[in-house]
Amino acid sequence: MPNHVSTLNVLLYGEPIATITNVGNDRTLFAFTDPYINDGSRPVLGLGFKDALGGLLTNFKPTQTKLTPFFSNLLPEETMRNYLAERAGVNPEREFFLLWVLGQDLPGAIMVESADGEALPTNIHQGIDDDTNVDAPMRFSLAGVQLKFSAVQQANGGLTIPATGQGGAWIVKLPSSRFDAVPENEYSMMELARMLGMDVPETQLLSIDQITNIPQGIGKYGTSAFAIKRFDRVDGQAVHIEDFAQVFGVYPQDKYKKASMRNIAQVIGIEGQDEDIAEFTRRLVFNTLIGNADMHLKNWSVIYKDKYTASIAPAYDLVSTIPYIPDDSASLKVSRSKKFSDFTLDELSHLAAKAMLPEKLVLDTAKQTVADFYEVWAKEKAHLSLTKSMIKAIDTHLLSIPLR
Repeated sequence: MPNHVSTLNVLLYGEPIATITNVGNDRTLFAFTDPYINDGSRPVLGLGFKDALGGLLTNFKPTQTKLTPFFSNLLPEETMRNYLAERAGVNPEREFFLLWVLGQDLPGAIMVESADGEALPTNIHQGIDDDTNVDAPMRFSLAGVQLKFSAVQQANGGLTIPATGQGGAWIVKLPSSRFDAVPENEYSMMELARMLGMDVPETQLLSIDQITNIPQGIGKYGTSAFAIKRFDRVDGQAVHIEDFAQVFGVYPQDKYKKASMRNIAQVIGIEGQDEDIAEFTRRLVFNTLIGNADMHLKNWSVIYKDKYTASIAPAYDLVSTIPYIPDDSASLKVSRSKKFSDFTLDELSHLAAKAMLPEKLVLDTAKQTVADFYEVWAKEKAHLSLTKSMIKAIDTHLLSIPLR
């Protein structure tokens, strides 16, 4: 590819704060703008951009093909990435150009646009079929693996996926081709978490027939879809968020590595308040009890409600995975162990000590969450949208959890 230089402007709350420049041969450079660097009251882009004294890091190494981890994590993964990249006629590995295409509806309060208003170069479609519809990509980016789409609420209560794929206040997650009744599972676990007092966005379990404009070529593997209100969009305004892969500077493929729940807890303890620590503890206990073995770094986020202060973001991606893939371990180590059967008050005490959290707050919250869970689960499990086999799998799993 010729060494054509292209620059993307990074906007935070609509204001330019940085540039990403492709200097040719898929080599990119990230830099903050001088006005952002010199702004003493600048809004926070991400915790990973803070230096040891709380100042702003300004020196970044160039990257090859991939973007820096912060921006790489804004892009969808695997199936979703391949689907959107094919529609846009972009090689999914070339992240600068994928961000260029998808930069108008990213998670949080970030937008990315061409600095010169130029069109996407025509010579970037390497490895893409000739019959790809390059003119009409779904222009949105919802980070993650599963097929999910930004959607708009209809007056009749259904949801519509916009033709452009952007601008919706809801996220619709379609049924899985691999596992049965995932929407029903996620809806049930989110509602169960809500009953236990956790911070859960508005959710819906919809018939597929209530969702219009599902893109052609998407297989329909079930009868229901799960919808969740976007907590990074409030009254039409973008609210900034970042996941913990971004916080720790970890690429999406390493979301199961290089950090632990203890690391997440330490950041929440430093940046947040006691309620954030309690909310983290509730979710950690809850995910252990339901057998969610997929709570990786991208399934925890912080939110900047005032543009400056990080607090734990609302819950999302709460799914009981053990009915599908029996597992005795969580995706991330708690403090010393990943094993569900090692999830004890002593393990939580160790986490609290190492993460410098108030031990009494952590243990009292954990005990209350366990007590509340067993009471609510016994009363509500038959009324949730779960199959009998799912309920049985969770009941069997609970027998192995020593924390009671």
